[in-house]
Amino acid sequence: MTQKIRANSVLPARREPLTLTTADGLNLVGELALPADREPAATLIFLHPLPTHGGMMDSHVFRKASFRLPALAGLGVLRFNTRGTWSAQGTSEGAFDNAVGEQYDVAAAIEHAEFHDLPNIWLVGWSFGTDLALMHGLDPAVQGVILLSPPLRFSDAEHLAAWAESGKPVHAFIPEHDDYLQPEEAARRFAPIPQAEVVPFPGSKHLWVGDAERVLDEIVRRVAPDVPLPLPHEWDGPMETADTSAYNAHNLDAYKDVPVPGPAQARASAADEGA
Repeated sequence: MTQKIRANSVLPARREPLTLTTADGLNLVGELALPADREPAATLIFLHPLPTHGGMMDSHVFRKASFRLPALAGLGVLRFNTRGTWSAQGTSEGAFDNAVGEQYDVAAAIEHAEFHDLPNIWLVGWSFGTDLALMHGLDPAVQGVILLSPPLRFSDAEHLAAWAESGKPVHAFIPEHDDYLQPEEAARRFAPIPQAEVVPFPGSKHLWVGDAERVLDEIVRRVAPDVPLPLPHEWDGPMETADTSAYNAHNLDAYKDVPVPGPAQARASAADEGA
């Protein structure tokens, strides 16, 4: 029976809970979802938004990617909670480290994909996760990077220069009404990377509410160009329904009074520890 694919629809996949162990000895909670009936054409490693503001491996675009892309696009999806981050899947060990210690988290995810011979590895960062990708994701095993709502808050010119020199694909998806970096400014900021593609998303905002389908289509367009688009909105086969009620309290209003961390706070924290 053909059914409409809804926000919490879970399509068939081989799903495996993961524990990623970092070089500094932390265990991170994760999940790998692979196509049920074939090997993946490509592998997406998702790096989530700020955990201090509700970002996690189950942030809605990433959750829908795991629910849909193995079946609809033949892609592998690896997502995980960075150090100290909670989701319904569990809490990773450690504490948020202002994009510093998180270098080991990114490395652990890439190493897992590489060790298990997962093909055509791409990083997909969202907000804070884009900084992690730019700062720590330039690994020989990584084919390229897709950046959703990049604020360029922690990453700097040095990181952009390294990606420019690598020649690897950099695709920046920029919402028209983003809170931090809008299309015109993004084009200027990414100009040092000659191969960077800055993709404006008219009408979209930083959190991509209502735009997940469009984002997933554009991700697939770049990592698996042979897959017909747009992706189907209906599914003729088995389908489960996920319980996402645990995230109802983790909305924008819950974090509106929480200061957004950045490099200045990271430096102040380091100075305090050295005092």
